[in-house]
Amino acid sequence: MAEVTKSTRVQQSVVVKRKKLSTKSNLQGWLFASPWIIGLLVFFAFPLIASIYFSFTTYSILKPGEFVGFQNYQDLFKDDLFWKSIYNTIYFTIFFVPLSIIFGVGLAMMLNMKIKGMAIYRTIFFLPTLVPHVALAVLWMWLLNPGFGLVNGMLEMIGLQGPNWLGSEIWSKPSLILMSLWGIGQAVIIYLAGLGDIPEELYEAAEVDGASWWQKTRHVTLPLLTPVIFFNLVMGAIGAFQQFTLPYTMTQGQGTPANSLTFYVMHLYDNAFKFFQMGYASAMAWILFVIIMALTTVIFMTSNRWVHYQGK
Repeated sequence: MAEVTKSTRVQQSVVVKRKKLSTKSNLQGWLFASPWIIGLLVFFAFPLIASIYFSFTTYSILKPGEFVGFQNYQDLFKDDLFWKSIYNTIYFTIFFVPLSIIFGVGLAMMLNMKIKGMAIYRTIFFLPTLVPHVALAVLWMWLLNPGFGLVNGMLEMIGLQGPNWLGSEIWSKPSLILMSLWGIGQAVIIYLAGLGDIPEELYEAAEVDGASWWQKTRHVTLPLLTPVIFFNLVMGAIGAFQQFTLPYTMTQGQGTPANSLTFYVMHLYDNAFKFFQMGYASAMAWILFVIIMALTTVIFMTSNRWVHYQGK
């Protein structure tokens, strides 16, 4: 009987020690994670909740706001510049995202060829992504200058009259799309990683069956690259709806000509930090959140029809 009691005490002592070690380990884990948790609460969670509240008030930086309900949202739908900024943003997204995928995949396939000096070519195409957007905007403003710009100068050499790229309401958004396509090197790197993950055996089997280059691309490369295309599609669409630095720098925040380069985030920024209408800007931010969430949800819902994963 005494031996059983002693054994029970030993087991209880082991359990207590394990609980103490587990508690100590948990405390250490929370301690190491606390900087991230505090940062999340202070710089993300609190501003997120505050912006929801501010969107129903007339809050500005200069004075506390009054609760006005859905008045900010109602005023937004009466704002002509709000609709203009949505149109400009959707226009940019519709054209830029597909073109970035087409050119990105095409460049990645060319840079995936096994030829001498390919590392140099890959570096050249990636370098533009390292240029700050402000410097990129200044560079392209010079390239697209209608008087002495390099682009119009090259067009004149072949007998063509170049347009007033950034000074024309018709050509301003295509010009911005052209600038943005110049920096797709980061997406190209991701496509290259996806191409490297495609088994060579599939290409060899296709060659044995007599498949041409286009047939191998269509039936092997593109289907197995769809997970990477899906990722870049989602990230590209989100980034396109948040377009800000290039048009803001080129137009000095004016969105000229005729507000053709006034994008949604630019209009949001102006209301928040130029006119100090934080409540109005918060409402705009939540509308943008709903638009992006809806678009992302649609992309995810349709992905089962065209995204193919290896092994499935």
